[in-house]
Amino acid sequence: MESGPGKRRRFEVNGIVQGVGFRPFVYRLAVGLGLKGFIRNTASGVLIEVQGPTETIDDFSMRLRTEGPPLSRIETISDTVLPPGEEQDFSIGASGPGAEIETLIPPDIALCGDCRRELFDPTDRRYRYPFINCTNCGPRYTIVGRLPYDRPFTSMHGFAMCPACEREYHDPLDRRFHAQPNACPVCGPAALLCDATGEKVNVPDAVAAAAAMLHEGKILALKGVGGFHLAVDAANDAAVRRLRERKGREAKPFAVMMGDLETVSKLCELSALESEALTSPEAPIVLLRRKDTGGLSPEVAPGNDRLGVMLPYSPLHALLSADAPEVLVMTSANFSEEPIVSDNGEVFSRLSGIADAFLVHDRPIYRKCDDSVAVELSGKLRQIRRSRGFVPVPVFLRDGGPVVLGTGGELKNTFALLKGTHALLSQHIGDMKNYEALKHFEHTTEHLQHLFQVRPELIVHDLHPGHMTTRWAMEQEVPLLAVQHHHAHLASCLAENREDGPAIGLMLDGTGYGTDGTIWGGEVLIGDENGAERFACFEPMPIAGGETAIMQPWRLALGYLRRCRPDLPSLPFMDGRPVGPVLELLQRGTHVYETSSCGRLFDAVAALSGLRGEISFEGQAAIELMHAAGGSAGTEAFPHGLRKENGRWLMLVSSIFGAAAESVLLGMTVREISRMFHRSLVNLFLDITAKASEASGLKTVALSGGVFQNALLFETLAGELERVGYRVLSHSLVPSNDGGLSLGQAVIGRSFLAGRYIGVC
Repeated sequence: MESGPGKRRRFEVNGIVQGVGFRPFVYRLAVGLGLKGFIRNTASGVLIEVQGPTETIDDFSMRLRTEGPPLSRIETISDTVLPPGEEQDFSIGASGPGAEIETLIPPDIALCGDCRRELFDPTDRRYRYPFINCTNCGPRYTIVGRLPYDRPFTSMHGFAMCPACEREYHDPLDRRFHAQPNACPVCGPAALLCDATGEKVNVPDAVAAAAAMLHEGKILALKGVGGFHLAVDAANDAAVRRLRERKGREAKPFAVMMGDLETVSKLCELSALESEALTSPEAPIVLLRRKDTGGLSPEVAPGNDRLGVMLPYSPLHALLSADAPEVLVMTSANFSEEPIVSDNGEVFSRLSGIADAFLVHDRPIYRKCDDSVAVELSGKLRQIRRSRGFVPVPVFLRDGGPVVLGTGGELKNTFALLKGTHALLSQHIGDMKNYEALKHFEHTTEHLQHLFQVRPELIVHDLHPGHMTTRWAMEQEVPLLAVQHHHAHLASCLAENREDGPAIGLMLDGTGYGTDGTIWGGEVLIGDENGAERFACFEPMPIAGGETAIMQPWRLALGYLRRCRPDLPSLPFMDGRPVGPVLELLQRGTHVYETSSCGRLFDAVAALSGLRGEISFEGQAAIELMHAAGGSAGTEAFPHGLRKENGRWLMLVSSIFGAAAESVLLGMTVREISRMFHRSLVNLFLDITAKASEASGLKTVALSGGVFQNALLFETLAGELERVGYRVLSHSLVPSNDGGLSLGQAVIGRSFLAGRYIGVC
């Protein structure tokens, strides 16, 4: 047995260990083990010194790594032996110099089990209090105004804690120690029910009254963590239709909220990973396969065999769910393409004519933040939209470097700020097509730079000169770099996977501005962040009418058919359409653009098969074509071809599309056509990957771009590639769609600053 002062060790812990209850966790652990010493915040994490018997310190070290609070994430720990000190106990010390300017602000976290029990406990002082929270849950990122992350600089600054809350806040043994949003019914925010005109409705319980209105078929706007939702009874067909009409959302699926996993499992297939995601601290919307309509309105998710499901993640949502109909539509409160509404001052005007009532509260939302969306593919949870619950947790990079800002794309915009080995991606900004989106982008870029105390040395933007993010970048007094869209996709996939070295990149999406001024989207690149060769692409096909053709896929199908079958057979998709004027455009070449887009090919085949001639939201036709296959690509395929032209391989769209047209003439079903089309693409990509591997010697394949949100194509292709010996890299931490583009842009920017960047050739 050791005698005397014992041994002393220093642990320097880096990662997400501030503002997440890490100091009180360490305090309780050290005191429970009888150790002496201290813990304090530092510039990059926390510093811990403990003193006591060697075996006890070893136990402390092990539990430090394995038993941290749920919101913490340890990146590195250094462990140093020191001479004994003179402390008589263990204490929480003052922060070290500069600690406050390096704190990683935690994301907004779902209601924890302890707070949920208190919320529904009639004997608890926070019974049915809609803003209950503790160190392990509650709003964080959305309430931060500026640094340091202390209550006076959050949207809680107007709520002075009562003596009971004050005691909790200062007690390191309490679950609410230094929980900045700590509050109770005596001193905290309050919920308020208003009618359609914005006038207060005097009721004893605002949440219960709002739930009663949902039972009556009313549309409710409610203020959540990062913005307002619109809610309605998902089983009330008339109410769901009314919401679609008022919101101007013709067919895009609505997300739904269910009260518990038992309800979810009745309506949807539910894997262990999906259950874990739904109940996780991040609590995203998860896209689940439906197994039962459960009496839900067919208008909730028309033409879709998946349902976007979330569980109540805030106490307000939990209370509402307990009193309301079993399944609620829970969709972002906005018009199509606009950012989510988040401010009490704007909600009554912006949502006038949509909501029948408003459940609001007086805790301001400083940062708009949509719900995150994820899906399980090939055994991994993959981000579709990375936002609430995940932002601003960094994506950890392989290497450090200068500060660079990547501005993202025009659609599904996010931006990325690189600081050291941290890639700090913004929440989902949305489609950069209007003034509101631009202001959201500007406010968020400025806010994240303030939070992390950095200014970029370089701003990287998309090559497209007309994108709003390109125009914004050109107005900044910072050096700029324009980067090709699909090269950014490739770099994003490599960076997320911490991959050092080149790869064969299958980059498949709808639209990306090419270095030749045409529209790319079906690309095989060989390279890395330093540069890439355009090894192959889809055979260019015509788009007659630009944006009009994208929203009317029958125009795409007509142009593709004319190119592939000059005899132009008459097919059902042409019936009742103004075919003549489009053919005239194609003949004259007026407003006709060439594209190698994979996404447009999906749209054209969907229209050709008679499935969807017009769309109301991006990807609608492609999504329905995927669902038509019934979850299988089968074994039969249309013929495909490859042709080398001017030193580059062309993947022949005409072979596949022409054969698909013949199948329509022969009376094949949409299911048969969809399965054969998917199998044709898998076979084509296997063949072109083999040629790229032979030419480069590479056996690593990166998959990126929005087309890889297609579960059938992704899972089939990835599985086939791995079966024949390739190492497949794909996305899970950031979206494969343009929501992950900014990460690749920023990483390429570091390559440029290091003098290694050569672009795309």
